[in-house]
Amino acid sequence: MTDAQHGRPETDGSSYPAEGRTLEKSAVGAAGRKALGDPATRGRTTIADGVVEKIAGLAARDVVGVHAMGTGLSRTFGAVRDRVPGGRTSVSRGVKAEVGEVQTALDLDIVVEYGVSIVEVARAVRENVIAAVERMTGLEVVEVNVAVGDVKLPDEDDEDDRETRVQ
Repeated sequence: MTDAQHGRPETDGSSYPAEGRTLEKSAVGAAGRKALGDPATRGRTTIADGVVEKIAGLAARDVVGVHAMGTGLSRTFGAVRDRVPGGRTSVSRGVKAEVGEVQTALDLDIVVEYGVSIVEVARAVRENVIAAVERMTGLEVVEVNVAVGDVKLPDEDDEDDRETRVQ
């Protein structure tokens, strides 16, 4: 026989009735979930430097007044790489990220259009990059260093255009 109130078997070894078994499972299940904690805290998420670099690169390119990303040499190699069949444009060109467990720091090399306020473009790049990286990764952006390496003059050919003519 079974004690119907508590769902315990008598000493003869008979099994739990269905009602008692269900009650016992629910109680244990609820206690087990409480012991494990919030599902979001069960495990770690790591974000690679390259992921943050891509996010920052795309966010920086969205700012009006940014002509290109990267130093002259990296832009030249990038233009050649873009021409190779199967090659892709590197959205992280000109971006270097250092990613920790909860924070990240970024260095960006940009080329601005002639006539824009470099100070305003740099401010807008910082704001856009910080917003995008923090929103998408949850990392705290502690600094965004912007280095303006060149100014694109209106009558200058792009390096990409020069590479096309050389072929």
